[in-house]
Amino acid sequence: MPAADVSPATIVAIATPPGRGGVGIVRVSGAREAVARIADGVLGRQLPLPRVATVATFRGARGEPLDQGLALHFPAPASFTGEDVLELHGHGSPVALRLLLARCVALGARVAEPGEFTRRAFLNGKLDLAQAEAVADLIEAATATAARAAVRSLSGEFSREVHALVDAVTRLRMFTEATLDFPDEDIEFVRAADAAGQLDALRGALETLLARAATGVRLARGLTVVLVGRPNVGKSSLLNRLVREDAAIVTPVAGTTRDTVERPVEIGGIPLTVVDTAGLRDTADEVERLGIERTWAAIRRADLALVLVDARAAADAMHADDAAIVAALPPSLPRLVVHNKADLAGTAQRVERRDGRTHVWLSALSGAGCDLLEREVLAVAGVASVGEDAFIARERHLAALREAALHLDEAGAQIRERVPALELFAESLREAQQALSTITGEFTADDLLGAIFSRFCIGK
Repeated sequence: MPAADVSPATIVAIATPPGRGGVGIVRVSGAREAVARIADGVLGRQLPLPRVATVATFRGARGEPLDQGLALHFPAPASFTGEDVLELHGHGSPVALRLLLARCVALGARVAEPGEFTRRAFLNGKLDLAQAEAVADLIEAATATAARAAVRSLSGEFSREVHALVDAVTRLRMFTEATLDFPDEDIEFVRAADAAGQLDALRGALETLLARAATGVRLARGLTVVLVGRPNVGKSSLLNRLVREDAAIVTPVAGTTRDTVERPVEIGGIPLTVVDTAGLRDTADEVERLGIERTWAAIRRADLALVLVDARAAADAMHADDAAIVAALPPSLPRLVVHNKADLAGTAQRVERRDGRTHVWLSALSGAGCDLLEREVLAVAGVASVGEDAFIARERHLAALREAALHLDEAGAQIRERVPALELFAESLREAQQALSTITGEFTADDLLGAIFSRFCIGK
């Protein structure tokens, strides 16, 4: 658990989103004396009873009323930040909230930096780092599935999994360090305790957690899916079908789409941004040419390309122009070939894997076969579906888990040597433990903390 190392400065911020609303909250956090001084200046009284909503008039420097509402006091250490917290719940008027904020600043507080309340909660041991990040992920959740997964991370489910791995590595380290004290018998001790078997079980648990974390990253970040192909192959129709609204204009005229059209959609709990694009072809039309340039820009930032072809023109082999589009895509970009208008071609909806690619036959107009496409999209995302045990994770968590797996692989190679080098084995275990501990914050550089919390909203 991180040691308390919080600046004595009292911080204040508007904790509700910008704009007008029924309720607006100003949050104060700091030492008891400083928070009590602000309560006296704003409320004209001592701090309210702990966790009791108290009706109050919020007053300015001359005693004039600024607003009316509720005051709540959360004493340290049983508060979100671990410090004394005072919340002033008034009306959601931006002007009234700014006046109340300025009054608290005049009484000795300073405006909080982004994420500073949550950072203090982390530094005071109220949350570990993975839980602190889950606060921001919950606020930013784009789907109900992502929100539920963020709550699981906030409740500590992901952290408990990580701590279980750390404990297992620690036990193996302790045994290894102890055997080093008996240089004549250390190999026999290690073999008798089945250190290799323990390590294999540990590596298996880490691989399972890594797979779940990868799903968690997809939940947090989502996927950008770009629809590409020649003009009039049904890209806009497929967009409308996936998002279940008429987001793009559909006509029989080739080249109708001149710009990118983006819409969010949820498939199997994973948030997607689907991007319809201009058809790819040689053209002298300046406007269409600019649209095609934007198509390639969208392709470069996509996580997956759905290459649409006309099922009537590509019964068995792809049209030469379609094949050229596939060949021109970035090599690292996953792609699915979607044979649209299968109903007009008299072809059954199906999935085939050939030529190293996945092909899906469907009808965007009727929706037949779109369930097959959604299943393949989830497969490319690395998830068959998102279960009720999913939690939110971030790219840095994946990097830490992969680093730990690398060190455990090194340890496995060392322990299987005919004469194991236990010193190297112990060092690999130590490095694996440290990599895992960066997830929850036991080993974390200050500059990383700054980068993490700077992306939070002010007031949280």
